[in-house]
Formats: sequence, structure tokens, C-alpha cells
Amino acid sequence: MIDHISIVIITRNAAATLGATLDAVREFSNVVVWDNDSNDGTLQLAGGYPNVDIHRAQFIGFGPSKNAACDLARHDWVVSLDADECPNASLIDALRAWTGDDPHEVGRVLRENHFMGRAVRRGGWGNDRLVRLFHRHTHRFDDAQVHEKVLLDAQSRMVDLPGCIEHAAVTELGQFLQKIDRYTEIRRQSGGRTYPATIVVIKAAFAFFRSFILQLGFLAGWRGLVIAWSNANGVFYKYMKLLADRRVASERDPPNG
Repeated sequence: MIDHISIVIITRNAAATLGATLDAVREFSNVVVWDNDSNDGTLQLAGGYPNVDIHRAQFIGFGPSKNAACDLARHDWVVSLDADECPNASLIDALRAWTGDDPHEVGRVLRENHFMGRAVRRGGWGNDRLVRLFHRHTHRFDDAQVHEKVLLDAQSRMVDLPGCIEHAAVTELGQFLQKIDRYTEIRRQSGGRTYPATIVVIKAAFAFFRSFILQLGFLAGWRGLVIAWSNANGVFYKYMKLLADRRVASERDPPNG
């Protein structure tokens, strides 16, 4: 049993993938599942694992939610996982051997992104290395609502861990649409800069070009095309939702004169 590192996972309707994640971390004595109003069997599934502590709370953004979940861990060293990620055997071995002598060390891990049964390394999905292991009293996530990351400082020492996290990023195409809507809605609610419609279209078009051409997404075939198109949609709706809110507000309350 690995009893010096806690696994921390935030969930929302993750029953389709969470079982594989929890199976992969059975050796850890403490797994924190921070759940946000799941109604698909996620909680029942997590409750079947004796090493899992379940906490239910309101979603407050990805960064703040992950920090709150880390505060509930039994151990000071934590590994942050998403509910569709599984550490492979090599990474588990590295975590088992982690001494934790220096709280300023952080472990960076390669994430291998899978799209409907196949790993994709083009279109911006390759060389995806993320800090996932850290001491919760010296490092924390930033407060970003979406695309959060662990904050590093001058004392942080990066250690690249062997193995990888296998990420079931997409198991069916509809997930792209759901993620685009969810992430852009979070950004909309937190506000941000607006741009004219023509600039929004240009930004979306460049997102497609960058993913499909510059990042060689075309070499991933139809998967690369879907990734590039979804990137463009994500950029489009991220800015268009804010623009639409501003335009509707101005139509309701036109400027005097």
C-alpha cells in the first residue's frame, strides 16, 4: 500500500471513466474524490472503493476546487488526477519510490491523450507534460476557472517522472460539444475581454490553422480534423458568448442620445 501520497480527483458525472481511474490507484491508501452534484452513479461507484474519501461540494472553478480538494488529503504529498486519467505501471512504481525529502520538488508527468481508442500526438495533443505531484503546503493550483495549473516559484525543483498518465480524453465525439459548452460557459460567467465579431472569427480560424497545419494535426487523419475544428469552436464560443451578452445588454439599455 502506498501511504505517503494522496490521490485527489474532482468529479462531475464521471461514472463512465472513474472506475478505470480508481482501479489504477487501488494501491494508494488515500484517494480524495471531490464531487460536484453528480447524478449518474459516480458517487455509488466511488463508494465501492475502501481507499476513497468522498466529499460533496459546490463547483467553484477548476483551480479553486482542486485546491479545496487537496486541503482534504490525508497526506502532504498529492497527485492530482482527472476522472478520465489513469497512471500507468511505470508511473505507479515511480510514485511508490518517491521519498518526498524536499517539499519544493514537483513531479512532472507525460500525459498521453487518447481519442476513441488511439493515442494522438498531433494537433496540440503531443508532448503534454504537466506538474501533477507536489507538496500541498508549498505548491497549489492557481485560481483559474478553466485550464488551471500548479503555481511554481524560484524554489521549485522540477523532476520528470517515468511513465505516463493515460488520458481517455474522448470516448465519443459528443464529448467535444459538451466540453466546449461547459468550459466556455465557465469563462462567460467569470467575464473577460470582448472583441468585435470579425476578430472572433479570425481568432477561431487561426486556432484551426494552428492545430491542423502548424501542429501537424492533418497527420492524425480524421481525429486531427475533429480536434482542430473543436479548438476553433472553443475559441469562437469563448469570445462570442461574451460579445452576445454585451450586445443584448446594449439592446435592452441603449445609450442616451
